[in-house]
Amino acid sequence: MKIKVHFLILVLSAIIGSNLFAQDIPLVFDVENTGAECPAPVLPSFGDLPEVKPLTDPFEWSDGSGRDTTFESWSCRRAEIKAELEHYEIGVKPNRPDSITASYADGILTVNVTVNDSTLTLTSMVTLPEGEGPFPAVIGMGGGSGSLSPNMFSSRNIATIGFNFGQVMQHTQSRGNEPYNRLYPDLTYVGSYSAWPWGVSRIIDGLELVADDLPIDLQRLAVTGCSFAGKMALFAGALDERIALTIAQESGGGGAAAWRVSQTLTGVENLGATSSAWFIKDMFSFAGDNVSKLPHDHHELMALVAPRALLVFGNPDYVWLADESGYVSCRAAERVWENFGIPERFGFVIEGGHSHCAVSDNQQEAAEAFIDRFLLGIDTINTDIEISTYPTVDYGRWTYWWGKGEPAFPSRDWQGTESVWLEAECATLGGNWEVIEYPIGSNGSVVDVKKDMENPTAEAIDSDGSIFFPFTLTTDTTFHFFIRLSCTRDKGSALWVKLDDGPFQKYSGLKTVGLQWKKLFINDLTAGDHSITIAYTEAGAKIDKLCISSLESLPAEKGETAINQCDPPFTSSSNLLKNGEGYSLGQNFPNPVNGKTNIMFEIPEKTFVSLKVYNIKGSEITELAGKEFPQGKHTVVFNTQNLSQGMYFYTIKAGNFSASQKMIIETR
Repeated sequence: MKIKVHFLILVLSAIIGSNLFAQDIPLVFDVENTGAECPAPVLPSFGDLPEVKPLTDPFEWSDGSGRDTTFESWSCRRAEIKAELEHYEIGVKPNRPDSITASYADGILTVNVTVNDSTLTLTSMVTLPEGEGPFPAVIGMGGGSGSLSPNMFSSRNIATIGFNFGQVMQHTQSRGNEPYNRLYPDLTYVGSYSAWPWGVSRIIDGLELVADDLPIDLQRLAVTGCSFAGKMALFAGALDERIALTIAQESGGGGAAAWRVSQTLTGVENLGATSSAWFIKDMFSFAGDNVSKLPHDHHELMALVAPRALLVFGNPDYVWLADESGYVSCRAAERVWENFGIPERFGFVIEGGHSHCAVSDNQQEAAEAFIDRFLLGIDTINTDIEISTYPTVDYGRWTYWWGKGEPAFPSRDWQGTESVWLEAECATLGGNWEVIEYPIGSNGSVVDVKKDMENPTAEAIDSDGSIFFPFTLTTDTTFHFFIRLSCTRDKGSALWVKLDDGPFQKYSGLKTVGLQWKKLFINDLTAGDHSITIAYTEAGAKIDKLCISSLESLPAEKGETAINQCDPPFTSSSNLLKNGEGYSLGQNFPNPVNGKTNIMFEIPEKTFVSLKVYNIKGSEITELAGKEFPQGKHTVVFNTQNLSQGMYFYTIKAGNFSASQKMIIETR
């Protein structure tokens, strides 16, 4: 019997790493930052940061010396992530000041924070249950229970404490003129998500100071909020280890969603589109393709909460929230809790069917379960909750490289599926099609219908109107057919598609923002030779690439090397203006343009860039850029919808480089 017990202990130890039992890992801590005494990490300048295109490894030391998955090292690794987050995104969150006083009377907690002879006062309404306590408590961002029902807490004898964030910094700060700036005039550069969590921490300081008068259980504190306040709750829970439970509701881009993943999506709050008031201005150096230089990402923001409890809610009905990115980020973050043998402390419910900042039935049940377990201490409650509406998203590709060496994505078929990639410009093109230069195409080009072509009916389809793709499969299974295209028609575009010798089928309503992957259909196919033929029904759909795959999820970015790869038809653009020092200005694309167009430029070092648009008479129309940019390639989007048809010019001035390009605007 003793041998069996000893063997069981060894097995349990192997399962949870270096910790003998998961229950030895604390649920909460007595201090704001357990890693305060850890060595500071190296924080390279933007130009010295390496590219990491997949999600960064939360267990890899910042100096590249290796990775450590033991809980004993987590406090210092966590301190590194915190330092990176503050340095590159939100600004420094000051430590607890020496001079803090607090009082509680008539249901109001008052906290006075004094720094350099200036005082900031925080007042919070506290609602206590009946009885003597001490009571668990939730700090709601903007109100006692955030956007969750107050009854969820009052029915459980849990106190609610409102955080009046405007007493620290307004929703959209006026830099240097906020109450917070009176205390820290040297921190005018910081974002709101540094200042607001600082305010939550000072509320907790006040609760500690009035413990004799206000019966709050300081080991059972929660924070919650929704939307921008959901981000606020997440940052507060991540940056203060005295918070036992964090419920981040619909926090979206800048919250649970990972910046890298959001950059691959359209119509979402990505790094370049979020509010500049909420983050430091230098963070926007990482916008666009530069996001892969960010040394951390928001799965690690969530990981800062570990080993404490975190529950994440999403609402895919609101595209701006980037919940597909939030789902991938959650899947990455959960590996931290799993590594420590405490997966029940992390959960997510990402589903729609309800209004913004309301909750679904599953979210209601999940919130109650996490509250019962981590605020009331009912250990028998099941909190192994993972619910989403993204069953086909290949989230594993983003973390595949962890512990394997160089940061790179695996092949799409890393789990044994089969995929075939086909370049449109390398197929057999009918006479009505042409290859045009398109720099963001997977081969630097796309195929488009020639101008002035008539729109054919189904019966009029012939070889001139078609693109023919032969391909070979090695597996008998169900295949999904994807196309990467750009549709410029407001009502969407339509294509005729034929598989092998079958009939043409019409696929309508194809709408995109730029080049996007769209799913056409699924079909059971046998191993062997096949073909797909695409014909146009009208102009307006630029086709870049096809993917035929047994994996159901949409392909990522430009996809992988095509089996029909040909030499790029535009190997060196005659429309790229450059000098010998690394400066260049590209031709806008698309051109001619009706709506939005992209203007690309490259600079060899950090410098001030002026980019302006002029009409044919030389009058300035608008300034697209007038600021300092980091070294590298950049793309500026210009919306031409309010301009009349005709020729325009855009001019760049950067360093000793000056160049102009023509741009043609068409109206329909």
